[in-house]
Amino acid sequence: MFYKVDPDGYRQMLPGVTLKTLTFGERTLLAEVRLEQGASIPMHQHPQEQTGYLVSGCLRFHMGEETIIAEPGDGWNLRGGVVHGAEALEDSVVIEAFSPIREDYLPQLGVVDPGKKSA
Repeated sequence: MFYKVDPDGYRQMLPGVTLKTLTFGERTLLAEVRLEQGASIPMHQHPQEQTGYLVSGCLRFHMGEETIIAEPGDGWNLRGGVVHGAEALEDSVVIEAFSPIREDYLPQLGVVDPGKKSA
């Protein structure tokens, strides 16, 4: 599967939080998350391992009992089942990988399957 950049395909997950699945396979999924300043992702957990990288902005990231201020270039990895959440202190862009894939993030626009013929 190959991803070509496309300005479309974002969907609102929460107020001020949009997500776009960039590409995925049988075991991994890569997504871009955009958060507007003041947006919040409530504390939650899921069975997927989650690895993230803050491209731009600033987040207050909560992982279990720990709180970290994430700045551009910072990364994280959470094993499945860890309770976590975040607050956007600035407009922010995050790239995150999930394994296994998150079924709730499929299907997405902007994902090109090279096995399919285009019209």
